[in-house]
Amino acid sequence: MVETVTLYRAPTTPADADAIADWLRDRVDAEVQVRDRLLGSVDGADALAEALAAARVTDPYDRGTGNTMVGVVRYEERALSAPERAGGVVYDGRAVQHALNARLPGRRGLDHLHVPLVDRVLGTWGDHDGRWHKRVAVLGQPSLISVPGLYEAPAKPEAYYEEKSKHAMLTGDAPPREVLEADVEGDFLVADDPRTTDALKGYVLAATDFVETGTAFCGDEDCRLHDAHRQPGVVRAQLRAPEFCDRHAERYG
Repeated sequence: MVETVTLYRAPTTPADADAIADWLRDRVDAEVQVRDRLLGSVDGADALAEALAAARVTDPYDRGTGNTMVGVVRYEERALSAPERAGGVVYDGRAVQHALNARLPGRRGLDHLHVPLVDRVLGTWGDHDGRWHKRVAVLGQPSLISVPGLYEAPAKPEAYYEEKSKHAMLTGDAPPREVLEADVEGDFLVADDPRTTDALKGYVLAATDFVETGTAFCGDEDCRLHDAHRQPGVVRAQLRAPEFCDRHAERYG
């Protein structure tokens, strides 16, 4: 039984941890508290920097990860102290989860769930197709919620990729992201989207639900506990009515 949920801020992102916590308090029978950025407050920052370097995905089709050369570790150290300098890297979400679990403050049992909002892109390996997949959430202890993953992990509408391909054929270059986002019709989330906070609420609740029930996400595409694999599905599940399927409305509605 989850008695306490600690949510950690990601100050370099538009995600409002306090607003998410207020929403969560109305839906779970647990104390919900908010702390500052976990990646900026853990003990053993040098060891964490090396762990992050080792968790880097270096090839989307290679299960192996990591580059712990001195320069890479130094980059991770700088990114821990100045997160606005981080970006462009995908990390093995399970490896990051394992590294952070050993450094969690306070109680580490499942009665106290830690949910860091992180400013890193996380992925998990797919045994079914032999490649890495970006994720919004990596559930467990701690449950990691990737803010950039909200924009990058779920696939965008087909028109987005069609326009991207057409532009590349005409110019030989990939079009700037801003051009595609302006030209393509369809509802999808973009970097620094003002809907970020609302869209993340369901993922944070799903983290709590997973620890309580052992079930990862919901199969109903209209439920906020659904893990949509396409951007229109994220908008449908997180930003459109109804808020929950019947089963989860009874539990959280």
